[in-house]
Amino acid sequence: MSNQAPIGVFDSGVGGLTVAREIMRQIPDEKIIYFGDTARVPYGSKSQFTIIRFVRQIVRFLETRDVKAIVVACNTASAYALETIEREIHIPIIGVVKPGARTAVAATENGRIGVIATDATIRSGMYTRYILSLNPDLAVYGKACPLFVPLVEEGMLHDHVTEEIANRYLDELKKQDIDTLILGCTHYPLLRSLIGRCMGISVQLVNPAYETAVSLRELLQEKHLLADPVPEGETVHHEFYVSDGAEKFEIFANSILPYDIRKTQVVDIEAF
Repeated sequence: MSNQAPIGVFDSGVGGLTVAREIMRQIPDEKIIYFGDTARVPYGSKSQFTIIRFVRQIVRFLETRDVKAIVVACNTASAYALETIEREIHIPIIGVVKPGARTAVAATENGRIGVIATDATIRSGMYTRYILSLNPDLAVYGKACPLFVPLVEEGMLHDHVTEEIANRYLDELKKQDIDTLILGCTHYPLLRSLIGRCMGISVQLVNPAYETAVSLRELLQEKHLLADPVPEGETVHHEFYVSDGAEKFEIFANSILPYDIRKTQVVDIEAF
C-alpha cells in the first residue's frame, strides 16, 4: 500500500469534521477523503444492527477510493461497529472512543470522569468498560445529550436554546463532582466553549477528535504509511462526499475547517 494514498474519515454527518480538522492540523501532509452520512443522521437513535450495516456500506465506498487507513469519526459507530469491521477488513482502522478514554484516565485527579454522548453511545457502555479496564478504581458517569447533534447540525452553536438545554443536561453531571468530562460525540467539540462555561473551570474537557488525530499519526508511523512532505508552494487536496444535502454540508464545513471546500459530491451509499 502506498504511503501517498489518502485517509478515509467518516461520520454520520458533519460532526466528524472536527476530527478531519484535527488531522489537517496534526498531520497536514495527509490527504483526507471524508464521507458524511447526512441522509441517515443521526446514528445515536439507531440499533446496533443498523449501524453496522451503515458502516459496512461506508467502508466499502472508502475502499473504492483506495484509502490506506480509515478513521471512524463517530462515537456511536466506534462503540457499536468498530470491533466487527476490524475483523472484516485489512486496512488499518481506528475509532474515537479509546483515544479519548485514555486521555481522560491520565487527566483525572479525583478519579471521577463524566462522559456526554448520544443515547446509543451511552447505552453501549463502551467508554465505561474501556476506562475501567485501564483503571478499575475510577468512577464513570455517563449522560446522554441527544439534542446536541441536531442543534449543531442546524448551526445553533450560540443560540440561547442550546445554552438552556446544555444547562439541563449538564446539571446532573455537576452534582457528581467530576473533574474530567469526555466530549463523547464528534459534534460536541463545536459546543466546547458553551459546555466549558456550564461545567466551570474546575472540569477539564477531553476532546477525542484531537486525541484521535494524534493516535492516527502514531499508527501511520508504526505502519510506515506517513505521507511524504508536501513540496513548498503546493497544497493537499481533500475530497468530500455526502449521502445528501451537499450545499448545506459545504456551508457548515467551510465555517469550521482550515480548508476551502469547493465541491462536495453526493454518493448513493445504499449502492454499496
